[in-house]
Amino acid sequence: MSRRKRSSFGGFPLFILGASILLIAAGCFMAMGSGCSESEPVEPGKPSNSSSKPKHYPGLETVNIPGNLPSQVKEYLGFTLSFNKENKTPNYVAWELLNEETQGDEGRSNNFWTDEDLEGCPTTKDYTGSGFDRGHLCPAADQKWNPQAMSDCFVMANICPQDHALNAGAWATLENKERQWAQRDSALMIIAGPIYTDSDTQRIGAAKVRVPSAFFKVLAAPYLDEPRGIAFVYPNMKSPGNMENYAMSIDELERLTGFDFLPALPDDVENKVESTFSFKEWNRSK
Repeated sequence: MSRRKRSSFGGFPLFILGASILLIAAGCFMAMGSGCSESEPVEPGKPSNSSSKPKHYPGLETVNIPGNLPSQVKEYLGFTLSFNKENKTPNYVAWELLNEETQGDEGRSNNFWTDEDLEGCPTTKDYTGSGFDRGHLCPAADQKWNPQAMSDCFVMANICPQDHALNAGAWATLENKERQWAQRDSALMIIAGPIYTDSDTQRIGAAKVRVPSAFFKVLAAPYLDEPRGIAFVYPNMKSPGNMENYAMSIDELERLTGFDFLPALPDDVENKVESTFSFKEWNRSK
């Protein structure tokens, strides 16, 4: 998971968890004569006789991709990506969007930058005059919670050539919906990327950035009592109509792309999240 996620365990900040452990240890010290013995610490918000623990699935940003795809994996503050030096675009970008991260005071930096650590990472000039937008895969509006996260999301490794009608239309609508769904469900795992076919030969700029014919998005809410998932595929053009028309199961998207999403989930949860989808269920208000 991206670096910021390592500061938490199962949804509880480490300083809260640490304070709880210290309090329990102090209680045991004071009560040594009354039978307090070494045991697992009681989790915050849980009764002492509760055996349940908050769910936590590490490694959800992991995506298994075909071995013939060039891949440089790098963690940024708010997301992780796999960069393809031949296409000069990401294979995928993955991030967890928490309820509290859908709000923030940090404005758009609009400072696109090249990551010299990634071979083939283009410059912002490669898009100038191309007729395509610098389309974010992890959107700036998901990174308003931190200045560094906002800066990171403008790295050119997080950008793809995107038709303006899609970028400002259906894709932006989906991004807005994701933030609403993250507020409703407390946390969403999101994975986005381009889809290339053999006929996608158009390239732009001095770096020869390859233009994809479509984009995908994976959404998963694995921590709900009834975990669920859904995927979307949009052609790289104006995409009118209801977003339900572009929805599919994650299993269907895996067959389309050859990618294996969310392999870190327990098998039973992964099967439930990936095998079926209900747009109506996803789009409900509660």
